[in-house]
Order: sequence, then C-alpha cells, then structure tokens
Amino acid sequence: MAVEVVMPKLGNEIESCVIVAWRKQAGDAVAKGEPVCEIETDKATFEIESPAPGVLLEVFFREGDDVPVRSVIAVIGQPGEKVERSEPVARVEGAGISPRARHAADAAGLDLAAIAGSGPGGRVVERDVREELAGREPLTRVARDRIMARREGTGIGGHVRESDLATARPAVPAPDYSALGPSKDVPVKGIRKAIAARLLHSVRTTAQVTLHATADASALRAARARLKTDAQTYGVTINDLVMHTVVRVLAKFPSLNAYFLGDRIAEFEQVHLGVAVQTPRGLLAPVIRRAEALSLIELSAEGKRLAQACLDGAAKPQELTGATFTVTNLGPQGVEFFTPILNPPEVAILGVGGIVVRPVEGPGGLRFVPHLGLSLTFDHQALDGHGAAVFLEALGEAIARIDVGASGA
Repeated sequence: MAVEVVMPKLGNEIESCVIVAWRKQAGDAVAKGEPVCEIETDKATFEIESPAPGVLLEVFFREGDDVPVRSVIAVIGQPGEKVERSEPVARVEGAGISPRARHAADAAGLDLAAIAGSGPGGRVVERDVREELAGREPLTRVARDRIMARREGTGIGGHVRESDLATARPAVPAPDYSALGPSKDVPVKGIRKAIAARLLHSVRTTAQVTLHATADASALRAARARLKTDAQTYGVTINDLVMHTVVRVLAKFPSLNAYFLGDRIAEFEQVHLGVAVQTPRGLLAPVIRRAEALSLIELSAEGKRLAQACLDGAAKPQELTGATFTVTNLGPQGVEFFTPILNPPEVAILGVGGIVVRPVEGPGGLRFVPHLGLSLTFDHQALDGHGAAVFLEALGEAIARIDVGASGA
C-alpha cells in the first residue's frame, strides 16, 4: 500500500516550507529513513526522510515551490503500484482559519471574509492577513467606524467588509534597466524571501525608535585579557561578556524583556536571549534559553553551539523561536552604531558596535578611553523613551564596571 510523504509541521509559527532539492526522483528506490528531499524554512534547512521502504512513485511539487505544512508532497510504494491521485493533497486540521490569522485579523479590525486563503485546503493563514494588510492604507479605529457608518458594504445585508475600505493603489511598473548594461536576476525566495517579509512586517506594525550610547570598555577589555590566560575561559569573547551583562541588567528592567501584544504587554521573568548569527543563507537568531540561569562559561558555550548549528544548517525549529530580547553585534565588521530592526512581538533589540578610543576630559586632563557602541531599538508603543534611556544607561554602567569574578565564570 502506498505511503504518503507529508510536509512536516516544524514549529507553531511555520506555515510553509520551500522544497530546495529532491534527493530522489520518481522511480528511484528508497530505504526507510533515507532523505527524500531537502526543505527550507525562514530559519534553516532540513531533510525529509522516507517513512517507508519502496519506490518513489510520484512527487507533487517542484524544487523552489513554497508548500503549506501538512501537504502530501510525494508517494512511496511498490514498483508498478498505482497512485490514485495525481494532484497534491493538503491535510487540513481544525477550522478554515488558523488561530494566528484570526488573532492578527482581530487586532487590525480586518474582515476575514474578504481574504482568500493560501493555506492547505484554502485555509486562511497568518501570512494571508499580513499580505492583505500590507496593501492597505492605515486607518484609525475612529476613522474606520466613520467610514463604515457612511458607506454601504458589499457584504450580506450591506455589511461593510474591510475590503470595502481598501484604497486602490496604481500598479508600479517594473523599471527598464536594459540600458544599464548586463545584469543577473537573483530570485528572492527561501530564507531571503521570508526575512524580507518579516522585516517589512516589523517596520509596518511597530513604532520603532533607536537610541545610541557608548560605554567605557576599559574593564571589558581587561576582563577579556584575564579570561584569555585560562584554558577554561579562553574562548569567552567580548560579545559573550556583553550578553552576560545584558541578561543581568534585564532582570531590573522587565519592561524590555517583554512582548507587545496590542492590547497587553507580556513581561517575562526568564530571559530567552536571541543572538543574531549571519549565515550563507541569511540572518538567523537562535535562542539561548533561560540565559539568566547560565554562568558566563555556560552562556558562551551555548551561544557557540547554536551559532555553529545555524552555520551548518542543523539548528532545530525550537532553537530559532521564542526569544524575549535579542542582541546583534556588528562590531567585528567595524561598525560603531547602527539601527537594528525589531523582531515583533519583542519590545526591544540591542545592537552592539565596535570599540573605539574616544577623548575624555577629567580632573587629570584629557584621556583617551576605549568606548563600546550600543544601539537600542525599542517599540514606542510599549515603552517610553525615558525608560529605554535609563536601561541603556544602566547597561553602560554595568559594562564599565564589569567584574569577571562576579560573572560566574
């Protein structure tokens, strides 16, 4: 009897995966557990293994296709066995609207009846809501109510649906760049496409503000020098020291270790620290769980393990979601300050820059002191500028007096 190969559900936030490559073609023999194809989410790449021995009778999707989770992507059976269907079949669980899509639509006052679903079986998923909202002019709730009161809708009984309020936008023609010389078109797909959509969603749905500051890095450099003299702590980096300090300071500022959820803010006791990692496939942010419970050495080791997993394409879905605060570091690239973009629903993200020597005037005259660049982006919907500035000030002071002996190393 033929066995279905199903696109797996790799996490609560993952609604589809891209088929990167088929390792087996129709007609090829496969063993149970042997990789059939390679898939890619917006986080990492994974292999789908054959659920049974036999022959790959038919595949329903091509390489590059973005396939909803729980879709049947291929069938394995015995040679010559007949496949009853010739079209891909998607398994649908629950109602025709995903919980995340319903939550996003309710928060935006969007009429779900106006949306065509792209999920399995036509199910409306969160990306359908985001795409619908992305093409609309923003309206305040009062403005929406006034427009609805004056308009006759296209819904049943004249009910005004969200689609009745959409403002038509003229199509933007593709630019003619043929006169600019030879060029190469690079398709935007896979992780790059997901990152683009996520960042655009971030700036459209949050009120992002970035504050820049510096911290005296003298003690930081001295601590790193001392750690390098011990084989056990030799691998601890400047970034590890900064992240460990961030975690300790966050304990006093729960308003930054939080999610902004529209009608409420969730403040967390535990710090699940997201750490930006640049990979050949794009930027990923693995999560160091319970970072507040880790010593400096433990945090350093876990951060390196997760970073290597991202580089190898072996990070698990659960290791790439659930951060409550994120740190990203461009200091090694010579960047002093920058504007990191939020990962909603996180309230804040810290950008760490390079160490630069700056003149400081004091009682003894002018001194040249190394300073670390810090850039904090926060959602102004959840936090006022003063609160963010106080956190940044406290972090700078903690870095300036960092003590390796007190860090748990």
